[in-house]
Amino acid sequence: MAAMDRIVLVGASAAGLTAADALRREGFTGSLTLVGEELWAPYDRPPLSKQVLAGAWEPERAVLRQEADIRRLNLDLRLGCRATGLDPEARTVTLADGDRLRYDGLLLATGLRPRRLPFGHDLAGVHVLRTLDDALTLRTQLCAGPRVVVIGAGFLGSEIAATARGLGLDVALVDTEPTPLARQVGTWVGGLVADLHRDHGVRLHLGRGVTGVTGAHGRVTAVTLDDGTRLPADVVVVAIGSVPAVDWLAGSGLPLGDGVRCDSHCRAAPGVYAAGDVANWPDPATGGRVRLEQRMNATEQAHAAVRNLLAGPGGSVPYTPVPFGWTDQYDAKIQFHGRCPADARVECVDGDPQARRFVALYHLGGRVVGALGWNSARALRPYRAHIGTAGAVTAGQGVGSA
Repeated sequence: MAAMDRIVLVGASAAGLTAADALRREGFTGSLTLVGEELWAPYDRPPLSKQVLAGAWEPERAVLRQEADIRRLNLDLRLGCRATGLDPEARTVTLADGDRLRYDGLLLATGLRPRRLPFGHDLAGVHVLRTLDDALTLRTQLCAGPRVVVIGAGFLGSEIAATARGLGLDVALVDTEPTPLARQVGTWVGGLVADLHRDHGVRLHLGRGVTGVTGAHGRVTAVTLDDGTRLPADVVVVAIGSVPAVDWLAGSGLPLGDGVRCDSHCRAAPGVYAAGDVANWPDPATGGRVRLEQRMNATEQAHAAVRNLLAGPGGSVPYTPVPFGWTDQYDAKIQFHGRCPADARVECVDGDPQARRFVALYHLGGRVVGALGWNSARALRPYRAHIGTAGAVTAGQGVGSA
């Protein structure tokens, strides 16, 4: 393999910065460029919907590395600079300012962009939450004590609703699914999450679609649902999912489709690797492909991609993680290892769901595919080892299919 003198990392969030740190730790001493679209120094995203939005943290507390630590990485740090094109044959990345970065190795870690409704986003008071600027803008509006409607009850929408309700605001949460988090953890745990929100005073409108967002004098006033319900709103947060940020790669020849399509070694093309939310790779556990929008995956996959980039095709190792994710809502910390598909059989194996402290296993195809803990971090930990195994783990309280 030819020596690498220049490596470019596109995306300055968790995966990109972790990759920069890993490259230096692995002994790479050449030119290292980190390109980030935002002006902020690299920061962590999970606190945006919780501590930052609530005002408990100022932006500086969300940074991933202190300034001195970043300086020690000896980076050519290009913040506020958007990548606009890639030529894999010439091995160049084009930036919005017209500069072209030559590379011997390239890591793509551009993450996600939020989905938007086909209407309503021209009105003041209608928000998405992906960036630190998004969180700070929304935080300012929440200080005025508005009526809040959150559209989308996945992890992000549920966390935003919990944060807004914790600030004492009038909150409605809307989703087309029958429970919050139905796609992420299934309807059984989702039903417990629904009860949690109801107990805290959130008005739930589940199994309902949004047909309109109306306003007056350029500002949002209401959200209309498909059953005719009209929800008065001063602030609307649209949290209906995200799409991989790969538009700039159109025409590059890279395999795209729900992200950057990699092989099992995180490799998309010669010298080109991907990590984090944008990476899509073969999943031996399901026989299909997977793309994980999870904070821990960003870190783990960045390390794997760096090792494989430096090793080259002859020395690379497949990336086969056991996914780990979490969500914090009110006093509930929900953590999970593996997968929690909606069609799995869910079995409570520790604790009591009614007490909101338990561990549940997810069974699919005769195997344990996931383990979830609700306020049970210590009790959950041993069950990670059972993921992928066949048969019952313990005699637990079966709760049926989600």
